[in-house]
Amino acid sequence: MNEENNQRKTLTYLQAKVKAESYCAYQERAQQEVRDKLYSWGLHQNETENIIAALIEENFLNEERFAKAYALGKFRMKGWGKIKIRQHLKAKKITEPLLKIALREIDPDEYEKKLTETIDKKTIHNTNKLSLNEKAKLIRFLQTKGFENDLIFDKTEKL
Repeated sequence: MNEENNQRKTLTYLQAKVKAESYCAYQERAQQEVRDKLYSWGLHQNETENIIAALIEENFLNEERFAKAYALGKFRMKGWGKIKIRQHLKAKKITEPLLKIALREIDPDEYEKKLTETIDKKTIHNTNKLSLNEKAKLIRFLQTKGFENDLIFDKTEKL
């Protein structure tokens, strides 16, 4: 294990900056993700913050752009609701104003349609009314997907 630590090279400022540019160009990143990556490459706080400032200045790193892309991606690809998206963006240290901007990107009609589709997928086998137990299970599933309780109850009331 000691040999592995000795073999692991720390990057120079310039090497790390070039590598970070490529890391950010590959996909949108949060500042905290880039910061963590730079620390893992053996850079110190001063160098890390200088590289992040340079990446922002050169538009490789943009928190608003990241938050919007993340919110839309998780909503469209994974079918997440706003609550789950908000929690994950907070974990990535996205500020409250940017959270609101990102969540506004999700079209309300598309959001409701996604909730309906998710319910339909889960209840496809049940052509008759759901039992109380099945309905509770469906509600819990929708909550884990991050949909709001009021929307869930409005939609499942009809089942």
